[in-house]
Amino acid sequence: MEIERKFVINRIPEGTDRCEKWEIEQGYLCEKGCTLRVRKSNEKYYLTLKMWVDAGSVAALVNREEEFPITREAYEHLIAKADGNRITKTRYRIPLEDGLVAELDCFHGKLEGLCFVEVEFPSVEMSELFVKPDWFAEEVSKDPYYRNSNLIHVEL
Repeated sequence: MEIERKFVINRIPEGTDRCEKWEIEQGYLCEKGCTLRVRKSNEKYYLTLKMWVDAGSVAALVNREEEFPITREAYEHLIAKADGNRITKTRYRIPLEDGLVAELDCFHGKLEGLCFVEVEFPSVEMSELFVKPDWFAEEVSKDPYYRNSNLIHVEL
């Protein structure tokens, strides 16, 4: 189970350049009722199935997520079949209080300039008690525009 909240940001925090990071390219093969994503993260490749679960939380998105490692060849075969645009982004892992981690995504290509941050939680209750850092802005957890599977269709 994946429990996360998503926020746009006021600014990129200092020290981000020293954080762990990944260069990500991804595409979507299915967005109807579930999401089937194929992703290259640095030199690792994955096929991910996500299904939304309604846990009654006011803010957090709760998903069932299954991720499977695949070969580079499988990735290249599947990404060629992806719907819409491919997403490219740099993801930074930024440590927060209470052992939490902010995953800051800064997009490239057609989405250049778009940045938002996600925080995963061990429980819905912990997600509801979360106090966001000052560099976080408006929460967009339930705004469909900010779902990566919708961003593939954005024309800028």
